[in-house]
Amino acid sequence: MIKVLIADNHPIIRMGVRQVLNSASGFEVVDDVATTSELLERLEEVTPDVVLLEMDIPEINGIATLRKIKKDFPEVKVLMYSGQSEDVYALSTIRAGAFGYLSKASDIDYIISAIRKVNEGSMFITNELAQRLAFDEGTQKPRRFFRKLSTREVEVLKLLASGKRNKDVAIGLNLNEKTVSTYKARLMKKLNVDNMVDLLQQAKALELY
Repeated sequence: MIKVLIADNHPIIRMGVRQVLNSASGFEVVDDVATTSELLERLEEVTPDVVLLEMDIPEINGIATLRKIKKDFPEVKVLMYSGQSEDVYALSTIRAGAFGYLSKASDIDYIISAIRKVNEGSMFITNELAQRLAFDEGTQKPRRFFRKLSTREVEVLKLLASGKRNKDVAIGLNLNEKTVSTYKARLMKKLNVDNMVDLLQQAKALELY
């Protein structure tokens, strides 16, 4: 029996995923939570095999939450899922320690197969994403830029794109404000821009907001 904990702030999605898993054999949904604080509290009490974690869950962003789970609950495997672009977030979350990435646009059957694969300790990405990642980077300009970015740079860029100031980004990611400025400078260099307006336009092209 694969024990699953669902973390998503949308009640209808939590209910839907729970029903899908309950209707399949070999799964037990141990709980579902709406925030990262609820998730971390429950992980102190239960040990699921797989956490299905929404990328944009409230309070702490998904990648930061993933890092904390990997540090504090290393035996728990995390499968990230989101309505956001696979091209941007799949590589970022896998670099941060996720066992896979599932788009909310995927077929329902993918949820079952993805969780089973992750539970076995294998990496999961959709066939469509695997095929797209195999394309020549030279013909995929946004993806070519993205693959130059570290996981932390993607986090900083996403927060800047959401309107956060350097100080707020520093607090949100537990960084020094000067370090955030350094990341911003690196982002501008890597994305070939020299001002915040162009940086945010590039972030939009990467579907970060």
